[in-house]
Amino acid sequence: MVALPPTSTEKLTFTEYCQFQPPDDYQYELFRGVLIQMPTPTTQHVNIAHFLVYQFQQAITKVGLDLIARTDTGVRTEEASSRIPDVVVCTRDLWQKLTNRKGAGIFDLAETPTLVVEVVSENWREDYIRKRAEYALINIPEYWIVDPQRQRVWVLADPDNPDGYSRQEFLADAQIKSPLFPNLTLTAAEILEPVFVEDLVRQSKVEQATLRTQLELEKQRADQENIRAEQEYLRAEQEKLRAEAAEAELAKLRAQLEGKP
Repeated sequence: MVALPPTSTEKLTFTEYCQFQPPDDYQYELFRGVLIQMPTPTTQHVNIAHFLVYQFQQAITKVGLDLIARTDTGVRTEEASSRIPDVVVCTRDLWQKLTNRKGAGIFDLAETPTLVVEVVSENWREDYIRKRAEYALINIPEYWIVDPQRQRVWVLADPDNPDGYSRQEFLADAQIKSPLFPNLTLTAAEILEPVFVEDLVRQSKVEQATLRTQLELEKQRADQENIRAEQEYLRAEQEKLRAEAAEAELAKLRAQLEGKP
């Protein structure tokens, strides 16, 4: 266990960082051996992260992607650097590998997430400059920067470009275009001022209950139609039998009139 005061200038190795136990309630990232205290997130910051995790999980489930979306997961970016993105999307195999490993929940080098999100707070240079370079260097395919202060969302992709990530900026009601989630229907405004995930879950349950009721009503109508069709078939069969009986009786009478036995 490594326990250092927040003001310590002693540098840590990555292994020591994985064993580091903060002496306070803050989270710490590691940048080239130096502990970086992370600002306490605002409620808006937390709401945005939870909202995006929920939306990613819905998109993953809908399309059947082999991915996992989580918060509070570390990503090693250099020999002695490790970041904690607000949201991480990775493959199930990679997440299972991390789950099975003892110690801190940090993806090591070569264990590359598919997408990471940073919600900008007071240390905006970290998200726009340092982390952008670090995430590109370890080839994270997609990096979102959500900036509530500037009211914009950046989607960065293609880290192999000569100049690093290519950038798309989304403002207000512009719909986000994500290479990883092309069917995602979210606007920048919906991300920057998200509704509570609990409300989305409640709404989803109401919609599912309504759909189940509609399906049950449809089933009842179909059953009633089947019963009516069966009844019509039985009536038709009865009419056919009566007609055949009448025809046989008529043939018998004709035979009697003609003197045939």
